[in-house]
Amino acid sequence: MSFLKLVRAPFLAASIALLGTVALAPAGAYAQDTAASAPAADAAPAAAPAAEPAVPAAGIQPEVKKEEIDNPYGLKALWEHGGWVDRITLVIMLIMSMGSWYIIFTKVWEQHKLLKSASAASQSFWTAGSVKKGAETLEEASAFRYIAEQGLKAADHHEGTLTEQIDRHTWVGMSVQRSVDNINSRLQDGLAFLATVGSTAPFVGLFGTVWGIYNALTAIGVSGQASIDKVAGPVGAALIMTAVGLAVAVPAVMGYNWLIRRNKVAMERVRAFSADLHNVLLAGKR
Repeated sequence: MSFLKLVRAPFLAASIALLGTVALAPAGAYAQDTAASAPAADAAPAAAPAAEPAVPAAGIQPEVKKEEIDNPYGLKALWEHGGWVDRITLVIMLIMSMGSWYIIFTKVWEQHKLLKSASAASQSFWTAGSVKKGAETLEEASAFRYIAEQGLKAADHHEGTLTEQIDRHTWVGMSVQRSVDNINSRLQDGLAFLATVGSTAPFVGLFGTVWGIYNALTAIGVSGQASIDKVAGPVGAALIMTAVGLAVAVPAVMGYNWLIRRNKVAMERVRAFSADLHNVLLAGKR
């Protein structure tokens, strides 16, 4: 018995030690897994996505300030920085332009009144019983009334030492034709100015351009700086003179040609009236 006890005691101790090792192994592995997963859990908040930027409310847009930049090469800069020759040239072309537009508007108004008087004369003058009564139906400042009154005056006052040497037919015809020529001369007033402006304004502008380029090149040569910003400004400002000259000349030329055509139409009506009036006066219907 004692021998069995001696043998069994070490055997039981070894078995208990082996079972303890097996039982403690899962607990250690679990502890290792827990320790390995712990950093991942701690790192999870660090991997969270960044917050999105705030979106402005609908309908509200940021204000954009626009800065107005003055053109350093425009007409204003040319007037402020140009010399006295440039300013005088601009003033001359301004006077040309204002005079041209004034003449165009006034001549168009005169032609309108003349054509209106021609229509009135064709309706009222020739239906009257005599030339005197027909003239009274026309307006005071009418060109056709002026022709009729001059014709009546020539027919009623064909006397005198010199005028008696001319027959009545020729005298009346001369008086009526003289009145027609006066009306034609009145219609031609101002057209010579338009023709002058149309032919000279481009050259006046070209003179301003040449003078401006000369001054610009002189200033560049003195300063010794030939960069594009130093050249473009003065030369571009000088070229404005040519543009202004063309802007003055083109309306003057077009207005001149248009007024000449309208004068031709108006004078055809005046000459037809004067020819009929001459025949009526010779027939004695005064």
